[in-house]
Amino acid sequence: MTAIEIYTRPGCGYCTAAKSLLTRKNAAFTELNVATDPAYREQMYDRAGHGSTFPQIFIGTTHVGGCDELYALDRAGKLDSLLNGEKASS
Repeated sequence: MTAIEIYTRPGCGYCTAAKSLLTRKNAAFTELNVATDPAYREQMYDRAGHGSTFPQIFIGTTHVGGCDELYALDRAGKLDSLLNGEKASS
């Protein structure tokens, strides 16, 4: 599987939902919680852009976006291939 990174913050329902979907897909991910290391917030902004909301999800080199985008990829049948290292098609 492709490396997955998810930037989260405590108390974020969208973060919990995104992690839940990835867990159901048996996709191992690295959680970067801004409460445990504030430097993660700046790192997230550098990668996703300022004003980004939580969570921000990266699968390999692809910036997925947030929880809604992750679930949209799944509904479109594109998430599994992305998790397996294939590029997402539009």
